[in-house]
Amino acid sequence: MPNQDNALTRNALPGILGLEAYTPGMPIDELQRRLGLADVIKLASNENPLGMSPRAREALAATIAKDNLALYPDGSGYRLKKKIGEYHGIEPGRVTLGNGSNDILEFLARIYAGPGRAVMFSDYAFAVYPIATEAQNAEAVKVPAYAADHATMPYGHDMKAFARCLRERPDVSLVFVANPNNPTGTWVAPADILGFLEQVPPHVIVALDEAYWDYQDVALRPDARPWLDRFPNLVVTRTFSKIYGIAGLRAGYALSHATVADLLNRVRQPFNNNSLALLAAELALDDQDFVRQSVELNTTERARLVRELTAMKLSVLPSQANFVTIGFGRDATPIHQGLLERGIIVRPMGSYGLPEYLRVTVGTERENTRFLEAVKDILKAS
Repeated sequence: MPNQDNALTRNALPGILGLEAYTPGMPIDELQRRLGLADVIKLASNENPLGMSPRAREALAATIAKDNLALYPDGSGYRLKKKIGEYHGIEPGRVTLGNGSNDILEFLARIYAGPGRAVMFSDYAFAVYPIATEAQNAEAVKVPAYAADHATMPYGHDMKAFARCLRERPDVSLVFVANPNNPTGTWVAPADILGFLEQVPPHVIVALDEAYWDYQDVALRPDARPWLDRFPNLVVTRTFSKIYGIAGLRAGYALSHATVADLLNRVRQPFNNNSLALLAAELALDDQDFVRQSVELNTTERARLVRELTAMKLSVLPSQANFVTIGFGRDATPIHQGLLERGIIVRPMGSYGLPEYLRVTVGTERENTRFLEAVKDILKAS
C-alpha cells in the first residue's frame, strides 16, 4: 500500500513543503494549562500593555449589544479607508486594508514573487518575510546584517549592503525593509532609507514595514508620506496591533501608488476585515491621546528595562520598538524556561538564529518589575 503522506504531499508546491509553520508567542492559557499556574503575564508578542483605546472599547460593546453582527461587514472598508486617508493626507484609493499588516505582506508576495524571482530582506528580520517568499516558490535573498559587534546598530539593517545585493541580483522583484525591525528593535536612519530608494529600479517593489513606527523617537522617525509620491514602487505598511492595542481583532493597511493598490485589492479576500475590526480601527485612529499615553509609557519603561538589564551585565540591543532583545552570552533556553516557571512568557530567539537572546515586550511598570526580579533570581541561581 503506498505511503499516504507521500500521496497527500505529492502535488503540494515545493516552496510549501520546505516551510516551517510560524510559531506565535505562547498564549497565557497555554502556560496555565502546561504548568498549572494561575498568575501569568505575557511579554512575548509586543502587544500594547494598556490594551485598546477606551473609545474603541465602548463602541465595540455598543455594537455587539445591537446584535447586528449577522450582517457581512463593508467589504470595501469605506469609512476606515477614508479615515486612514485623512490621517496620512492620501487618497483613499491608495489605501489597502489587511487582516493585520501581515496580510499585506502576503499580498505583495502573491503579486510580485514567484518561480524565477527573488525577494530580498535582511538577516534577523520578521519571520513572515521568508514564509511569504517561499510559499510563492520564490528565492529568499538574505542581506547580511551589521555584525554583532557593530558600534551603534548590532544586527541592524545595512542599507549599503541592500544596494549592493540589489545590483548583483537583477531577479529581485520585491524588497522588505522593516523599520524598526522585529525581532531586534534596530532601526534605519531616514537618510539611509531614502538613499536606498533612490537606487532601486522602478519595477522593484519596496515594502517599508512600519509596524513599530509610533514607538520611535520623533527625531528618528522617517516621514514616508512624501516618498510615496516620489517613488511609485514604494509600499508602506502599518498595523493596528501594536500602538492601537487591537491585535485580537486584526487590522492593518498599506499606503501605495493607486496602481499597486488596485493589484493588492485583486488578491485581497472578500471581507478580510470583520465589522468589529473596522470600527475599532476607525475609532482608534481618532484617539491620539491614548496613542500618546501608550508611547510615553513605552519610552519610560523601555529605558528602565535597558538601564537595569545593562546593570546586570547583560547585552541589550538598541531598540526603538515596544520590546527589547536581550543577550545572555550563552544559550538562553534555560533562562526562558525559568521565566515560564515563574509565570512570565517571553520570546526565545533561536528560530531567528539568535539562540543567546530573548525578546521581551515592554509591559506596565508592574509587569516589567516582575520580569526584572525574575531575571535576577534566575541569574543568581545559575
